[in-house]
Amino acid sequence: MQAVTTGAYRAVEYIKQNMDLNKKEADIEDSKTVVRICTEYAQSGMWNIFIVLMSITLAFAFFDPNFFVAYLISIAVFGLFQAIFMANAGGAWDNAKKIVETELKMKGTPLHDASIVGDTVGDPFKDTSSVAMNPVIKFTTLFGLLAVELGVYLSSGGSGTLSRVLAVAFFLAALLFVYRSFYGMRIESEPQAAGARRPVTVKA
Repeated sequence: MQAVTTGAYRAVEYIKQNMDLNKKEADIEDSKTVVRICTEYAQSGMWNIFIVLMSITLAFAFFDPNFFVAYLISIAVFGLFQAIFMANAGGAWDNAKKIVETELKMKGTPLHDASIVGDTVGDPFKDTSSVAMNPVIKFTTLFGLLAVELGVYLSSGGSGTLSRVLAVAFFLAALLFVYRSFYGMRIESEPQAAGARRPVTVKA
């Protein structure tokens, strides 16, 4: 969600600063730049979340099998309801805009402007975040079951200390990438001089 939000914001900033919106046809190079900005943010967010999932799954698996079982149950239950909520909420926002445009015939009104904002939020909800919960749950389940077997093997073989050390190391790695994902990609409001252009950069 954060990657989609920040990427879209940077793309809009680039369009405002570098594109002539009065032209009838879009410039190919400008279009490629916008696609590149969105793609870079999406890939950065994807890698951050992937490493978080892998690290925290390994941390719980190496620490204690019971911790991993509790984590697995919680991510399956809460992930399911979170995905349903986001899909329904995003669809509702999207349908609200269609109703305002087609049935109420209120294009150009403040109500239509509000529905556009809702649709802008709803699209990442139903098309990005909600569907991403499915591979998150599947990956955590399959990868975690393999990892917990290794953790049990280490503990039963007299390497319980090594297992705990690995758990702590993976947990710290997960916290680092959680920070990179949720805080490192935030939209920062930087004071700038009048007429100055804000640089469009990707924060990984």
